[in-house]
Amino acid sequence: MIIDGKAISAQIRSETAIEVAKLAAAGIVPGLAVILVGENPASVSYVTAKERACAETGIRSLPIRMGVETTQEALLAEVNKLNADTAVHGILVQLPLPKHIDESEVIKAILPEKDVDGFHPVSLGKLLLGEDTFVSCTPAGIIELLKRSGVETSGKHVVVVGRSNIVGKPVANLLFQKRAGANATVTICHTGTPDMGMFTRQADILIVAAGHPNTVTADMVKPGVVVIDVGVNRIADATKKSGFRLVGDVDYSAVEPIAAAITPVPGGVGPMTIAMLLSNTLKSARQTFERRQKTI
Repeated sequence: MIIDGKAISAQIRSETAIEVAKLAAAGIVPGLAVILVGENPASVSYVTAKERACAETGIRSLPIRMGVETTQEALLAEVNKLNADTAVHGILVQLPLPKHIDESEVIKAILPEKDVDGFHPVSLGKLLLGEDTFVSCTPAGIIELLKRSGVETSGKHVVVVGRSNIVGKPVANLLFQKRAGANATVTICHTGTPDMGMFTRQADILIVAAGHPNTVTADMVKPGVVVIDVGVNRIADATKKSGFRLVGDVDYSAVEPIAAAITPVPGGVGPMTIAMLLSNTLKSARQTFERRQKTI
């Protein structure tokens, strides 16, 4: 089975649009501010896609463009301005930032209640504790892919390849929580893991976020495994007009016949990230509405 991230993300966007319309009718239009510093081509593309998705779901988008020479102080001042803006329910600073800016300090400056990217230490701490919080968009998307594809996680052995703060750590923490859609036994592999195949061959569900093509090959998986490939890598391909093609971290053509289910690249995890950003922004606006109702 091919897990179709495009179809599932479209479903989530449609659900989000319905709820956004309801909230707007009640007097609150969810607002998302997206800050882009510099003109990194990939970042520009991501931000443009996010703004387009906002428009499609009725979320008010506030694009903020800042030059590559922007100082850390100026960026922090912009974040603080957005923190104080009651019409802004979510703040996203597109990463990576120029090297002279401390990403950690910028992330910490965002109010946790507007941290729709789920990167703030408060958000990550609540995630670890199993409390309600904003979950990083890619891990949240992975959970939705599994749920909506009918993949059972309770009691299963999930192996996560990669330990980044953006994907590996949060998705591992989500999956071992004692709740529906989780309750798994989780193993994390990384660059310090000897004989990674010894672990990946035990996986009922394999989540690969290593950042390198062909990290997982056919001899590293067992029949019937569910594979979630988070990787997006460009490799040269003279047959393509662009001169390259996108592949994941898994050798798809070799692993697909062995797996019970697998996500393609592109069209798997990627579309889910923006869908969950929209969902998080809606959640933040709804929380604002609920707080407002309590004060009336």
